[in-house]
Amino acid sequence: MDHKKEAIRALAREAALMPQEEMLEIGKHHRSLTIGIPKESSYQEKRVALVPESVGLLVSRGHEVRVETNAGLDAQFPDKDYSEAGAQIVYDTKEIFSSDIIMKVAPPSLEEVQMMTGKQTLFSALQMTMQAKDSLEIMMQKKITAVAWDYIKDETGIYPIVRAMGEIAGNTSILIAAEHLSNVNKGSGLMLGGISGVRPTEVVIFGAGTVGEFAARAALGLGASVKIFDTSIYKLRRLQNDLGVRMWTSIIQPEIVREALKSADVAIGAMRAPFGRTPCVVTEEMVSDMKYGSVIVDISIDQGGTFETSRVTTHDKPTYKEYGVTHYCVPNVASRVSRTASYALSNIFGPILLEVGDEGGVTNIIKHHSGFRNGVYIYKGTLVNDIIGEAFSLPYKDLDLLVAAL
Repeated sequence: MDHKKEAIRALAREAALMPQEEMLEIGKHHRSLTIGIPKESSYQEKRVALVPESVGLLVSRGHEVRVETNAGLDAQFPDKDYSEAGAQIVYDTKEIFSSDIIMKVAPPSLEEVQMMTGKQTLFSALQMTMQAKDSLEIMMQKKITAVAWDYIKDETGIYPIVRAMGEIAGNTSILIAAEHLSNVNKGSGLMLGGISGVRPTEVVIFGAGTVGEFAARAALGLGASVKIFDTSIYKLRRLQNDLGVRMWTSIIQPEIVREALKSADVAIGAMRAPFGRTPCVVTEEMVSDMKYGSVIVDISIDQGGTFETSRVTTHDKPTYKEYGVTHYCVPNVASRVSRTASYALSNIFGPILLEVGDEGGVTNIIKHHSGFRNGVYIYKGTLVNDIIGEAFSLPYKDLDLLVAAL
């Protein structure tokens, strides 16, 4: 008997020395999400956060998607498209705002925040000029986790949604300028670009970021002569390298700006500020020296504007004239092409929501993905954005410290 026990022990010791299977961490359990898509209530906001194709993909992965009736109508997505994709069409707005995750394009209004039931996740833009302190305080009281889609970073460190909307705004700004140079809109009768034997139109762009880059691409593609100003030599050099064209560039200096505008047919305002007001680099006097019939498209108007003569207009009445110069100063240019913009948003939101489900919830993706974490400004009722906290005199904490404690 003792010999048998000793033999068993010897076999056990030998087995312990043999190669063992690697013990891997058990993967996180997939979590089914309830996603609500409300109809946008902001003035002239025509985009929708998710298109029917993305909804169909989410539903096929076991998620429930609720779409408020007519939420996608302004982007040419009728309720039928969503219902055929597997979404539940909802006629009660309060039901939408009881979902686990609420997907909005524009920031929520006070009335929409009041409809939220609590302990939910909100995706929307963070626009400081549109945020109300009351809304923030109610979201904090209701333990909401609020994510600003315009501050989410991808694995390369860029802001994918901001870049997508910037590409749209840059391309569209040149198309808008072309419309208002034509006789149809009582313009100067010029074709934006150029043909053989005719002087090309001159386009001056302020800002060498994404909007400026795609405005330059569109203008060069039409054959226009392009001049670009920025405050950063690095951005100007990068833009020339990205476009592969040695175009005319300059640091912003008043006298050089003045001379460039005198011969310009189109001027595009594409300056951006990380926070606060966009720098106003073109004075009223400079605008008064521009050619009669020239066109200004101020994409920066949502942050105050690049031109001193700029004032906010609407899609219904988009232009006015100052010193004989047509000004187009509509915020949210992307809503002008709402279907394209909705696809661009959905292409980014869809994979994020799938990842949230695969990670087992928003908390896990916040913990493991620093780029996503960068967009969080309220975490379970705690304000975690220092700029908002200081702007509205609200207490805030460091999200990284909160996440480290999870």
